[in-house]
Amino acid sequence: MKKIVIFDMDGTLIDSKKDITISVNYVRKTNHNLPPLSEEFIVNAINKKHRNLAKLFYNTEIYAENDRELFEQHYKQQCVENPYLYEGIEELLECLYVNGVLMGVATNAPTPFAKEMLQHLGVAKFFIKIIGADKVKNPKPDPQMIYEILKNCSYEKGDKAWMVGDNSKDIEVAHNANIEAIYATWGFQSEFDYEVKATCPKDILNIVL
Repeated sequence: MKKIVIFDMDGTLIDSKKDITISVNYVRKTNHNLPPLSEEFIVNAINKKHRNLAKLFYNTEIYAENDRELFEQHYKQQCVENPYLYEGIEELLECLYVNGVLMGVATNAPTPFAKEMLQHLGVAKFFIKIIGADKVKNPKPDPQMIYEILKNCSYEKGDKAWMVGDNSKDIEVAHNANIEAIYATWGFQSEFDYEVKATCPKDILNIVL
């Protein structure tokens, strides 16, 4: 029986809110002459279950292409400036790896940024597949990303798989993919609770191993 753990990235493996905030505010100032938003506002907006980020960030009804392009251009350089692994994450990944657990990352961030950030932080080597929303038709909570990772892990009936995340969408995507979910409480602020939770990375070892 194989064991597979799929992680969300932002707010679960890494704290990336400073660089996201800097890039959002760069687009606000450059394209819209708007004042900066706080990290807290941006993180709360990202984690809302129902939200229009274009409206919240740039005061537009839809995400304009010039805003998207400028954000991605700026964030490509910015994304490796300040991110860090949450305490205990590297040890968690090493322990799962040496115990033969297969791992992947499913993030609503673009795949190139996710790979670059995880490579920069020295943990990309632990994951069989890192996939972002740009590689699928619909982002989480649609289960397509999860299915792609399970396929790469040669998942079959009788194997055990978990999705670990700090957001209600991560719990929902696990249910949609018919795998188990673990709520990581240390990440970005979230507005929900879940019965299977990890208050620190070591709790995941107790659940999986």
